[in-house]
Amino acid sequence: MRGGRLWPPYLWSYDRAVILARSSLRRGAVALAAGATAALALFCAPAASVSEIQLEKIRLPPGFKIELYAQGVTNARAMARSPRGILYVGSRRAGTVYAVVDQDGDHRADRVLPVAKGLDLPAGVAWRDGALYASSISRIVRLDGIDDRLDKPPAPVVVTDRLPRAEHHGWKFIRFGPDGKLYVPVGAPCNICNKERENPFYASILRMNPDGSGLELFASGVRNTVGFDWHPATRELWFTDNGRDWMGDDQPPDELNRAPRAGLHFGYPYCHGGTLADPEFGRARPCPEFAPPAQNLGPHVAALGMRFYTGAMFPPEYRGQVFIAEHGSWNSTRPVGYRVTLVRLEGNRAVSYRPFAEGWLSGGAAWGRPADVEVLPDGSLLVSDDHADAIYRITYRRP
Repeated sequence: MRGGRLWPPYLWSYDRAVILARSSLRRGAVALAAGATAALALFCAPAASVSEIQLEKIRLPPGFKIELYAQGVTNARAMARSPRGILYVGSRRAGTVYAVVDQDGDHRADRVLPVAKGLDLPAGVAWRDGALYASSISRIVRLDGIDDRLDKPPAPVVVTDRLPRAEHHGWKFIRFGPDGKLYVPVGAPCNICNKERENPFYASILRMNPDGSGLELFASGVRNTVGFDWHPATRELWFTDNGRDWMGDDQPPDELNRAPRAGLHFGYPYCHGGTLADPEFGRARPCPEFAPPAQNLGPHVAALGMRFYTGAMFPPEYRGQVFIAEHGSWNSTRPVGYRVTLVRLEGNRAVSYRPFAEGWLSGGAAWGRPADVEVLPDGSLLVSDDHADAIYRITYRRP
């Protein structure tokens, strides 16, 4: 709740509604708990109809076009593509990993198949050496030879089960880095707390070998990253991070961060946005101790998947720039986000941040929520939408 009221339940996510209801009850805030519980009940009720896809409302720069690539990808989150062109998509509430297949090459999916079911918030997917890796709360699993076994998928093989089991911020974006290691974040198990004292894996980014060995801490002080990529020239890791809640509509910002080396601390829970001391923990450690953001993003926009643009379809000025899927605020009195944004760089320095595609929020109501972006070999850009259960394709043609 911000500004004294709960936002309408269609903007709620299941996990946040549960967490708010439980925490409110623990604090004895009966009225707030009742509101959260009511919103949760409405969220869990059967939907009256499937979300209507309204691509005519999406605003893009001149020359760009957005079209439907796939639908029926329930709760579509992170995306990864195999060398054979099969798109794999994670989910959260659905507990399913999908294969999205464009058999005839017309840039529209012909088949959407579940390749793993019953997983625990499998938001993240990654590809390496003929196998698909999928995340869950406490485990990473692997589906071997999956490209050839879509109709009869293999049983998942456990890569590691050594990750914390907390559900709050427990869903994970995963990806292999240029060093061949699998990078796995572990979000803070709370809105604001210092649980890293109990377990240094909380509020961090970890990395491990493909077989699960060599698990190590790469970055600390990361509240909840659900998207990262490596700079195509420097090979440095960049990642989004979601700011904390309950400090008002206008602060703190979400962040785009740069990690040129292992061992950096990015401020959580002590400092937000590089300069804003946390009201509960800020006295313990000052902001100058930590790595500052490369770019502060909008507050509460829920910045998730991000990618460097490495294609050749878009105009040259887009090459090497950062696209970010902003999932949208869940409890702001004024909804923000629900768009794809662009961060422009000069070398390793961010110089601008502005909308690229917007219109999923219309008249104060959200009909879609971007969750991830993926650059295809032809240079087009895919956008997943976990609210409309769809994936879109953005192309460019000189006007």
